[in-house]
Amino acid sequence: MLNGNDRIKEYLVPKLGDIIFDELSDGFLERYGLEDVLSGVPVPIRKSSVTEDMTISTITIARDMAFVLGCDPEFRYRDSYVAFIERCFAGGFVKPLLSEAAQCAEAGDFETACVFARAALVLKNDDPDALCLYGRVCHDAYEKAEGEDYIGTFKAESMRAFERLTVVDPGHEIGHYYLGYAYLNLGLYIKSMLTFREYLKLSDKDDGSPTRAKVRREVEGIVARLKDPCRIEEGYNCVLSGRFETGIEILSMYEDDERYNKWWPLWYYLGMAYTSTGDAEAAESAYLRAIALSPSNREVMGALADLYKALGNTEKEEKYRKKIAIATRNIELDREEKRKMSGTSVS
Repeated sequence: MLNGNDRIKEYLVPKLGDIIFDELSDGFLERYGLEDVLSGVPVPIRKSSVTEDMTISTITIARDMAFVLGCDPEFRYRDSYVAFIERCFAGGFVKPLLSEAAQCAEAGDFETACVFARAALVLKNDDPDALCLYGRVCHDAYEKAEGEDYIGTFKAESMRAFERLTVVDPGHEIGHYYLGYAYLNLGLYIKSMLTFREYLKLSDKDDGSPTRAKVRREVEGIVARLKDPCRIEEGYNCVLSGRFETGIEILSMYEDDERYNKWWPLWYYLGMAYTSTGDAEAAESAYLRAIALSPSNREVMGALADLYKALGNTEKEEKYRKKIAIATRNIELDREEKRKMSGTSVS
């Protein structure tokens, strides 16, 4: 599975509300030689998996175990579930899970597709096909979604999957193509340009495919259009590295450019730079432009509150502190609601 914080677990765990847990009979365990793996271990059964005659096959059990692991890869009984699946299917369960993920994606159920792709990664870490499909369904999930936190979380997870894919398989053309878009969607323009250039390098062979030729033209067009966004990102980096005057010089060139002056980060970083150079009036103006473009942005509101505190304007400082508290509380309530949707009692 991908290393690091599990960004999307909280969005998938509520799907375990359809799961009931029960222990398999001693007779079943003896018949399949599973006493050492599942004795005393609650087994997940999705309500939709129960047949009229109440029989449950090993493939159904494995599928439901995989479903749990896809929702929560650190589930309490992970090792037992993985051992059962490996014992019964000898490493041959990854492809069926990816097929299930692809079918869910085809039907537009991208979150469930994520679950099965994640389960495949639990069983076979760094599998290129699983990483590619996982990155793509995370991408499709945020493309069809609403909500700033949700979109940002799935964007980051999609990027992480494609980053891992290009490390595992450096020659993976499609991996570089999607990673280029992942960086682009996160505003990482320099990384996007470099990744798209790598895609063009990898795909620079004439195999007569009209599709490849079309995609190459698409990517070439993107690379050409990334010149100014990369320059703006350079301005951001100047601010972050303490080169404030250079950052202002670069970013102020785009203040009247209608292609880019609707980007809230442009104004946010200008605000940071002006704050650091002691131009409080220009900083306030820049931050207010950023807030107008991204009204619930806690980062910008925090910068404004800090500026007003430094200026001794207690009234305006408190105004933005309260807005931050409200925005934070709304996010917490949304997360709490999602947790309540989960009906699972085993963790």
